[in-house]
Amino acid sequence: MPLDAVSTGYPFLDVFLTILIVFAWVIYIWIAVTILIDIFRRRDLSGWGKAAWVVVVVVLEWIGVLIYLIANHNGMAERQADRERAAQAQVDAYVRQAAGTGGPAAEIERAKALLDSGAISQAEFEQIKSRALAGSTQTGPAATDTPA
Repeated sequence: MPLDAVSTGYPFLDVFLTILIVFAWVIYIWIAVTILIDIFRRRDLSGWGKAAWVVVVVVLEWIGVLIYLIANHNGMAERQADRERAAQAQVDAYVRQAAGTGGPAAEIERAKALLDSGAISQAEFEQIKSRALAGSTQTGPAATDTPA
């Protein structure tokens, strides 16, 4: 097959234009999905407001997407940042809950500090120490996480 027959059937500019159009549609779909997710996650819009924005984004395509981005650019960023902060707070709370109080060593250390400051007596320190050590043999991450 001669090279001339292949190159004249679909010129380079047509290939470039096709790639550009496909790329533009991929970007449009990406932005439209992001905007639709933002619209449906908003709590400050009523159902009618959400429906109106969906119609604008879907019917007007590029113009609707640009209108939404211009009208709500700060709100989108703030809502996304709030969701990220809430997710991070949940992870932090879970880690703190999973880590617990630090185990018996931390309880004994706090009791020792109280003993040194004179807030508790030696007998109270021994009672806290024995309770912390007894609790460590019954429960705790080391007792529950070991494989059987």
